[in-house]
Amino acid sequence: MKHLLVPAVLLALAGCDRPPAADTPAVVSPSDALCRPTPNGRDITGCYLTLTSSRDDRLVSVASPAAAEGQIHEMKIVDGVMSMAELKDGLALPAGEAVVLRPGGDHIMLLGVKQPLKAGEQVSLTLTFEHAQPLGIRAVVGQPQRPGQ
Repeated sequence: MKHLLVPAVLLALAGCDRPPAADTPAVVSPSDALCRPTPNGRDITGCYLTLTSSRDDRLVSVASPAAAEGQIHEMKIVDGVMSMAELKDGLALPAGEAVVLRPGGDHIMLLGVKQPLKAGEQVSLTLTFEHAQPLGIRAVVGQPQRPGQ
């Protein structure tokens, strides 16, 4: 009986390190969601957060009742000039990797903000993914920390 117990335990433990099966739904975990207050007289703002997916996935769209439109953007420097552009195909979320959306990098833009966003308020966002179920989150309105703070 002892000889059968060891192989059974080893087989059970071997399954613990396996990646999720391809048919296992992705689960995306958000953290640190923050949207900047809208500048005076402007109806746009940036939102930032960290997303971690249980399997390869893609953030494909963002919506908010606080804005006419949400877009996923990237910022990059080409020939010394910083430019911002919408990621039409969305943002890749590699399995198990924390993808940080931050000022100066990938981020969410809210366009046509309906009412000025003030520090301390919250903004509802709906994130839609290629595989995972849509995710409703609430982002705090405030100023992002500068790197090193």
